[in-house]
Amino acid sequence: MCLKLLTSKTRKSLRLRSDRQQQTTNNKQLTINIMAVNTKIALVTGGSRGLGKNMAIAIAKKGLDVIITYNSKKEEADAVVSEIESLGQKAAALQLNVADSGTFDSFFEAVKTTLKNTFKTDKFDFLVNNAGIGIHKSFIETTEADFDLLTNIQFKGPFFLTQKALNEMNDGGGIVNISTGLARFSFPGYAAYASMKGAMETLTKYQAKELGARKIKVNIVAPGAIETDFGGGVVRDNEQMNQQIASVTALGRVGLPDDIGGVVAFLCSEESRWVNAQRIEVSGGMML
Repeated sequence: MCLKLLTSKTRKSLRLRSDRQQQTTNNKQLTINIMAVNTKIALVTGGSRGLGKNMAIAIAKKGLDVIITYNSKKEEADAVVSEIESLGQKAAALQLNVADSGTFDSFFEAVKTTLKNTFKTDKFDFLVNNAGIGIHKSFIETTEADFDLLTNIQFKGPFFLTQKALNEMNDGGGIVNISTGLARFSFPGYAAYASMKGAMETLTKYQAKELGARKIKVNIVAPGAIETDFGGGVVRDNEQMNQQIASVTALGRVGLPDDIGGVVAFLCSEESRWVNAQRIEVSGGMML
């Protein structure tokens, strides 16, 4: 009688323990599923190097998953993906030439496939229009070919890429465009480049106005001179230019990629929910 009672109690205890373990497993899976649903995704163009790489990693550190694009250097892009994954976030890299708007439809087909296969969703939340080049030529020396190339990459590209992106974006997300301090002050040799960025600043205000109904906020970040390989690395590698820029900067130095990435990441976070239609210059106080 006593043995039977003990056996019955033991079985009941085992059943309760098994039920608790199953409930714990279910709760963990539910938490994982909720996290997967709530994790935001950012698409960063030109995210394989320079400022774009820094932006992508800073965004991942905010807890977002990231899709980056690259033009030709897949190995560099894959290295960024691995770094983001090491932070515990999902990431993917896709090829994109922002100068060729005719490829945007096929690019977003690839985005949709990647969202489904890698991120288990069908929409992303933030677009960072970072990809670009610099051409250092005076106004007189700038050719029509130079002008057209800069237009395609710096203005036409992000204009129509963003149009296409809206079909794949969730409401309530955001767009971060990239300008330059050169749209406020001038250095010889950047007439065409800075003009395109000025156009992007105007576009940003119109996008913010027209996309407000979808609760999509649009802002533009304007870096000052930064030590990267942009424009052949002239700011980073030319000591004379580096010192000249530092001398006209209130904080007394040239900018670094880390000075920019965190600002862009902030604009892809809940903390910036009431920041909209703003030009945010990140230059350390250049040319005040």
